[in-house]
Amino acid sequence: MLKPAELKNWLHRDLSRADKVLLVMASDESPWQVAEIKARAEDAGLREIRKWNVSQIAGGTNGLAISTPKGWELTDAGKQHLRNLGVAKISPAAVKVASDLRNMLAKVKDDDTRAFVQEAVECYELELYRSAVVMAWLAAVHVLRRVIVQHHLSAFNTEAARVDAKWKPAKTSDDLGRMPEGDFLDRMAAISAIGKNVKEELHKCLKLRNGCGHPNTLKVSTNTVASLIEILLLNVFQPFAK
Repeated sequence: MLKPAELKNWLHRDLSRADKVLLVMASDESPWQVAEIKARAEDAGLREIRKWNVSQIAGGTNGLAISTPKGWELTDAGKQHLRNLGVAKISPAAVKVASDLRNMLAKVKDDDTRAFVQEAVECYELELYRSAVVMAWLAAVHVLRRVIVQHHLSAFNTEAARVDAKWKPAKTSDDLGRMPEGDFLDRMAAISAIGKNVKEELHKCLKLRNGCGHPNTLKVSTNTVASLIEILLLNVFQPFAK
């Protein structure tokens, strides 16, 4: 939700009446009566709203706001519209984290990996936290598999066969996809492609990814997702995505 100071700032920008009505509605999750919308806007200094036909304005937003028996409500499409304007519900601290992550991202040398992780950061900024976790992890696994194929394939296959006699030697990154990701991390650590502590942190990331990748009641916060992306940046993307 937009805080009073944030709402005041947005309402005094050069925006359409419809956008300003939507912004007021974004300042509280509860349904709104027209009188409440006007009162909140006036409290933020938008006195001209007294003369507006708020119902007509909200009704002309093509589904960004809808009238319900309890009042006017902002739809998911309306929330996305405001995000596109630059409005986000994440806290200023979380915005700072996103900025720091983007600065770290600039150090990733591989173009494809950088683009993939940037999309994960964008999901984070749009509050699509579970999607951000899944995408960041997919990018990390892509990088780690490529490292094995390019630098450690023989040693990896030897270790994999030692643990599982049925292992068919891998030749490509796709071949490595036959192995469960947790086992893959263990084999990497066994041949010193990654350190023990890094392996343990990546296992935690994998556990979170598995929780986010399936329908369930798991909820993740901005800080949880930012921490995962930061761990992957420091321990996978920056050292290996070259």
